[in-house]
Order: sequence, then C-alpha cells, then structure tokens
Amino acid sequence: MNSRGASPTVTLVRQTLESPQLATVLTQLAFGVAFGSHLLLSVMGWPGLLGALLTLVVVATLSLLARRATLEWHGLLPISILVFVGWCALSVVWSGYPLISLAGIGYQLLFAFLAIYIALVRDTIQILRATGDVLRVLLGLSLILEVVSGLLLDLPITFLGITGNISTLGPIQGVFGSRNLLGLVSLIAAVTFTIELRARSVRRNVGIVSLVLAGAALVLTRSPVILVVALFVGIAALALYWLRRTAPERRWMLQLGLAGAVVVGGAAAWLARARIVSLLNAGSEFETRLTLWREVWRLTSLHPLEGWGWAGLWPSHGTPYDWLDFITKTEQTSGLNAFFDVYFQVGLVGFIAFVALFGLAFVRSWLLASDKRPLVYVWPALILVILLVTSTAESTVLVGFGWLLLVVCSVKAAQGMSWRNALALHPKHDR
Repeated sequence: MNSRGASPTVTLVRQTLESPQLATVLTQLAFGVAFGSHLLLSVMGWPGLLGALLTLVVVATLSLLARRATLEWHGLLPISILVFVGWCALSVVWSGYPLISLAGIGYQLLFAFLAIYIALVRDTIQILRATGDVLRVLLGLSLILEVVSGLLLDLPITFLGITGNISTLGPIQGVFGSRNLLGLVSLIAAVTFTIELRARSVRRNVGIVSLVLAGAALVLTRSPVILVVALFVGIAALALYWLRRTAPERRWMLQLGLAGAVVVGGAAAWLARARIVSLLNAGSEFETRLTLWREVWRLTSLHPLEGWGWAGLWPSHGTPYDWLDFITKTEQTSGLNAFFDVYFQVGLVGFIAFVALFGLAFVRSWLLASDKRPLVYVWPALILVILLVTSTAESTVLVGFGWLLLVVCSVKAAQGMSWRNALALHPKHDR
C-alpha cells in the first residue's frame, strides 16, 4: 500500500526492496560470488570481486532498511560472532602489517554482512535451494571446462588453473583453483542435493542429475583429504538418521553415547597420532602441511595471546609470511588448518573465540537436526560437519564461502535455539 505523500517512484522502489524476489536474487548472487570467487578473481581481478561484493552489500543494506519494520531483530547476532570478529578487528592495533589487517577484516565483514542478511530474510529451505541452484551451475561449468580443456582442446586453461587432467580421470580443479576446493564444494553440493531430493524441493530428475554431477566431480578430484571428510559426513548422517528415529524420551541417552564415542575416538586418534602421521607422511602433500604446521606452531609461541595480527588470506610478502614460504618452498595463502591459522593470526584469545563460535553453532544445529521433524534442519548440521572436519586440513572456513556458510549456519542455529530469545519470550514480571 502506498505511504501517504510518497511518489509512485518511491513506492515502487520500496516495494522492490521489500520483495521476496529481490531477496531470492540477492541470496543467489551472494552465494554465487562466494563460491565463484576464484573464477571472478581470474576473470576480473580484485577490483571486480570487491566491486561485486560492495554492490551486493549496498543493495542488501537498502533491502534491510525497507524491511526493518517486519524483521525480528532481538538476539539477531550470536555473541560468539561479535566476539571473534571484534577481536580480529582489534588485532590491527598490534599487527605488524596494519593495512593488510584492515583489508582482511574488511573482506571478512563483507561476507559476514551478506551471511547475516541471508539468514535474516530467508528460511532454511530457501537458503538450501539457493545454494543448490548456484552449485549446479558452478559444478556444471567446471566439468564443461575440464572436458573442453582435457578432451576437446588438449590444452590447459592457464588463467583458471585448469590443467586438463580429465582425460586421465583427474585430478581436476574446475573453476575453484584446486582439487581440494572442488572436492569440498562437491561434497557440500552432494549433501545439499540429497536433502533437496529427499525433501522434494526439486523435481526428481533434477535431483538425480545433480547428485550424479556432484559425485562425478568429487571422484575426479582424487582428493584424499575430501574422501576422509566424506567418510565423517557419512557417519554423521547415519548418526542423525538414528537420532531422528529414536523416541524423544530416549534421545538424550543416545546423544550422550554418541558424544562419548566421539571423545573416545578423538583420544584414541591423539594417542596414535605418531602412527597416523607416519602413515600419512608418505605423501608429499602431507609432508608440506606438516612442515608448515610445525613452523606456524613455533612462530605462534612468539605472540601466544594476541597473535601476529589478522590477515584472513595470507599476504604474498611481509614478516612472518616470507619466512613460512621459504620454509615450505611454496607460496602459501593459508595455514592449511583453520585452528592453527586462527591461533597464529589472533592468538589464544582469538582461538578460544573461534572455537566457541564454531562449537555453539555446531551444537545448536545438531540438536535442532535431532529434534525437529522437517528434514531441512539436517542441512546446517551436516554443512558444519563438513566445515569442521575440513578445517583440520584447510583454512577455507575463515574466508569466502566457508566463512559465509559458517555465519549463516550460526545465525540460523541461534534463531532456533538462543538463550536471549528464550528470555525475550519469558520476561520476568514484577512482583
């Protein structure tokens, strides 16, 4: 309805900004930019990627302002996110590379804002559908370009990092820059497409073709890291299936049993870590990771509480990153472990804040997935399992689509299970 005194143009703009169609498009574009960041960087460079992000943030801000009267703002942002992002921003004070820290924090905040917008204006099923639509396009494009490079032209597509190895059944990278990232995206896609299909949110033939697409990309990456992650995701999916079929009065006992099994398994892995490292150390990829982690741990001891300063993506020059590149004999863009990376950049305080953020998001999502009947609640829990396990071998969760997904899942979990919302629903009455 037109506001009193408003011109038709103003009314049309307001209706457009409030419309669910705009929210749908913005959500798809945000996921597209996040998952396609390597593609955008390869084609347009940093100015193009940052321009796309800033444009999305401006339009999302206007959309939020237009919707402000209809949105529930109480307890919107989990405190754990505020603490972690706030500490990262504060690290500019002691950072030895303040301009890089400011750039890294700005990049982090752009994705965080888009994630908050998505979580605030979209339901979980709508987020699931947007993710599925974007990943269908990007995985399809990846396989098409791999076929063109490896089978039709027999030439690498250098600016995208595509080597054309599909003729030998991999490893392939697609438009994501590395086989591990393609494998991670394929696994996220497989979970998304499976839940879409089971929830009947897409046509059956679309769901089946999508699953074949994700499975083919996952296998062709030939990534041992992602295969291990897939194993853990499969175990988590079976555990959730068991929990959801268990009577509510007995579910808490099963939850305790599963938690105990995780603790025992983690303790056994820690005690056998020397043997595990010995088995994995046969590959040059793990040797590089182990060398990097040892040096990161040594350098972290020089600034144990506050870290060296937030950077997000590692810069290509400057102390101490030059030294790490020299030690590993390759240019690194991350610590190849999100937890080591956070400890290295923002110290013990930042590490605790990050673990709290991740832990609260996971526990809340897991409990919601166990207790809520709609299948769509399983999606955030399994996505967080993927991000959690992958974080032991990659730092993807700290930037780009990994950070976007973590914040989206964290906010949605807090909306479904938050102590601040509980207080708001049951205020104390004066006696």
